[in-house]
Amino acid sequence: MKRIAIIGSTGSIGTQTLDVIREHRDQFTVELLACGRNISLLKEQIAEFQPNIVLIERKEDLSRLEGHLGQAKAYAGEEAMLETLMSPSIDFVMNAMVGARGLKPTMSAIKAGKTIGIANKETLVTAGHIVTDACKKYGAELIAVDSEHSAILQSLRGNKMSEVERIIVTASGGSFRDWSYDELKNATLQDALKHPNWSMGQKVTIDSATMMNKGLEVIEARWLFDIDYDHIDVLIHRESIIHSLVEYKDKSVMAQLGSPDMKVAIQYAMTYPNRLELHGTERLNLLEVGKLHFEPTDKDRHRCLDLAIEAGRKGGSMPTVMNAANEIAVEKFLKEELSFLEIAETVEKALATHTQISHPSIEEVLKVDEETRQRVAAQ
Repeated sequence: MKRIAIIGSTGSIGTQTLDVIREHRDQFTVELLACGRNISLLKEQIAEFQPNIVLIERKEDLSRLEGHLGQAKAYAGEEAMLETLMSPSIDFVMNAMVGARGLKPTMSAIKAGKTIGIANKETLVTAGHIVTDACKKYGAELIAVDSEHSAILQSLRGNKMSEVERIIVTASGGSFRDWSYDELKNATLQDALKHPNWSMGQKVTIDSATMMNKGLEVIEARWLFDIDYDHIDVLIHRESIIHSLVEYKDKSVMAQLGSPDMKVAIQYAMTYPNRLELHGTERLNLLEVGKLHFEPTDKDRHRCLDLAIEAGRKGGSMPTVMNAANEIAVEKFLKEELSFLEIAETVEKALATHTQISHPSIEEVLKVDEETRQRVAAQ
């Protein structure tokens, strides 16, 4: 029985992780649930999955859990999270937090030598060099949860990284894949939130629309698979059937295909390197799909993608600035304080005004992250 901790249990990835556990109660048990402020949903999750540990963001919300905890002990605040994640009672940590605040919990789990399902892109984007070095030091393992990185992981099975020529990360193109640059000038929040293929949280949906999400995934792939940026490509694939591909030196190409359902990647991370049956997920029928389409990315419409890759290539503190500026810009867009195209403009300005730190420590990463957020928020 694998004991699971879910950080971000009330979000999209967290709830789908619980769907997988619900189907395989003979394989998994919930040891820890952590969420921010969605206490109502958390209470329902506690009642159904009966964890031993519950973590919430604010101490003032602890009283709302009284009478709903059952056997669980409840704690609040970041320090409590970092300490409890190191508990020997946890076998697998699903980090489904959104944003750079997922870095510290990941590092805590790494120091305890845990196996971590990394759905939190920003951990590797902001501090990939620190995280991967720590995994080697403490014997921890990061397993990809994004559908694209899960596809790469599956396509690498039985082969060697030394045999790989390139990785091809696929992108749906997001809500605006058929919009011209001029049309994007009038794009609304409601337009941006209409993703054609996937059901995701608001922030990720906006990142998909700007293609920043794909830029973050390129940086993530660089660290997860220890591959240079020159050997990572991005291709728009509107059906989201091929989730990513690996091309080998002999020109063979391996791909993982499936219907767009995050539970497939989530379950694979939880069972890796094994597989379990998964119900409720649509079986891929290529006869019904008929055709698969592929398109190049566009430098004008997908400026955020290029900004992310540029920051990744420069390294050091640049990806931290890029990510922090994007998070604040997306928050402003969600509040309708920025236009859609101003998201990229905001990120570009933040990168242009930053003095790079070549080899930042985790303390410097967190400081640069906070300073960038404050600066962008004040603009």
